[in-house]
Amino acid sequence: MADITPAMVKDLRERTGAGISDCKKALVESEGVMDEAIDWLRKKGLAAAAKKSGRVASEGLVGVATASAKGAMVEVNSETDFVARNETFQTFVREVAKVALHVGESLDAINAAPFPGTGRTVAEELTHLVATIGENMNLRRARVLSVPQGVVATYIHSAVAPGLGKIGVLAAVEGTSEAAALEQLGRQVGMHVAAATPEALDVTDVDPTALERERAVLIEQARASGKPEAIIEKMVEGRIRKYYEEVVLLEQVWVHDGESRVKAVMKKSGVTLRGFARFKLGEGIEKAAEDFAAEVAKVAQA
Repeated sequence: MADITPAMVKDLRERTGAGISDCKKALVESEGVMDEAIDWLRKKGLAAAAKKSGRVASEGLVGVATASAKGAMVEVNSETDFVARNETFQTFVREVAKVALHVGESLDAINAAPFPGTGRTVAEELTHLVATIGENMNLRRARVLSVPQGVVATYIHSAVAPGLGKIGVLAAVEGTSEAAALEQLGRQVGMHVAAATPEALDVTDVDPTALERERAVLIEQARASGKPEAIIEKMVEGRIRKYYEEVVLLEQVWVHDGESRVKAVMKKSGVTLRGFARFKLGEGIEKAAEDFAAEVAKVAQA
């Protein structure tokens, strides 16, 4: 039997994109002959993943998982919406959310963690899934929230299956009320966040760079009015407060009644909102787009 070294496994993995355990098995089966190992992986359909890794994956699913005072949310992307309806893919996303719940939001930690019932890591299972389904996929991001006392509630907008959809929200609600009441309030917060898309929890969390950029624009707008600097300063401060009402969760108008501030609702309920996270599937991913003429030209050149 050939001596299979870690360097050989690494080389084969880089060439094919297959998982570590699959690469090791291929080398064992081929007695260490690299080309034969590659052919073995290709025959098994496990080397196909590498060819698909350059494709844009902006579809897929957002998945959530909770355990009382802790919640996790992940986004796993695929190339097409068709894959999001695949039960195997849905199971993968659901299980990855559960893994994140235990190991945290580090993608490295999630990818290295064992995937339940397979003997593979999460990263290896994803590579296996790519080869099986035939599309590029990737674990894009994860978020984990917790509270010392209370709940981390979840909300999935237009869920395609329990805990899975295209917009997901975590809401960390701290309080001493019954869990059911906190869950209900947390879900309402989740619905609000999904609709209102806040950027920060409170005014201290607002990105300083974004705030200064907004302030600079407002100053120039106010100066165009020709009013004195003292008046301009007051005008700008008033508009900054309006800006906070647009981007800060606690300062926003509660979507469920259209008049109360979120902070007032939390105070009345006797709870503290400790944090939130909102994932919208594919946000920020640039989708490849070519016009019809360019597509025809490419075909003609081929």
